[in-house]
Amino acid sequence: MRIVRFSDGSSPCYGALDDGSTRIVGLKGDPLFAAVEPSGRVFELDEVRLLSPVIPRSKVVGVAGNYSDQPVPDADRTRPPLFLKANTSVIGPDDPIAIPAWSDDVVFEGELAVVIGRDCRNVPEAAALDVVRGYACFNDVTARELQRVDGQWTRGKGFDGFAPLGPCLLMQREMPAEAVLCTRLNGRVVQEARLGEMIFGVPRIIAHISRFATLRAGDVIATGTPSGVGPVHDGDSVEVEIEGIGV
Repeated sequence: MRIVRFSDGSSPCYGALDDGSTRIVGLKGDPLFAAVEPSGRVFELDEVRLLSPVIPRSKVVGVAGNYSDQPVPDADRTRPPLFLKANTSVIGPDDPIAIPAWSDDVVFEGELAVVIGRDCRNVPEAAALDVVRGYACFNDVTARELQRVDGQWTRGKGFDGFAPLGPCLLMQREMPAEAVLCTRLNGRVVQEARLGEMIFGVPRIIAHISRFATLRAGDVIATGTPSGVGPVHDGDSVEVEIEGIGV
């Protein structure tokens, strides 16, 4: 099931995308925390505004690099290198990214996002997929020069709007390793990799994070980006597509 959160001009609603991805079957309840049932309403996809499928309850955790074609910071392949993004950086899949006036080096980073389904701590790697609620596409927008100036990544990755998320939440336990992540800049493919090329898989990442921080239901983990990261400018269009999820 692919869950969307959307607005038709009134309060945000939840729905399920039909197989043709053109209609939304309205749902009652919050699919992140409870069972849902049809509301009896049907919406045309092109008549609503898609919102981020979840609002992170406490945090967004990112993994640096993490693909076999990318260098791992400090050449450390024993544990996932992590950083935090503000939860206020999350926006909907079609929302504009506001480039800060003081930044002239903003880049896109297409990624797979994992959404946590329940509060958890010290999760064994073998059981880590049990806490996954679903998956979405993610753009880890970054102001590169602020990373360099600050010497750490909080400000450069934490601006409001620096985390487009969507277009839906694919409700399943695991993503197939052969699924392809593709990023396009103004229609041109700039990143492409199979999810199986990640150095640290989803279970390893969840286990590592949960050893030092409680993961909350609704938290988002951005699992890293393949090579091909590049700059974006005013007026550009960035699309992140993952097989089975959408664009």
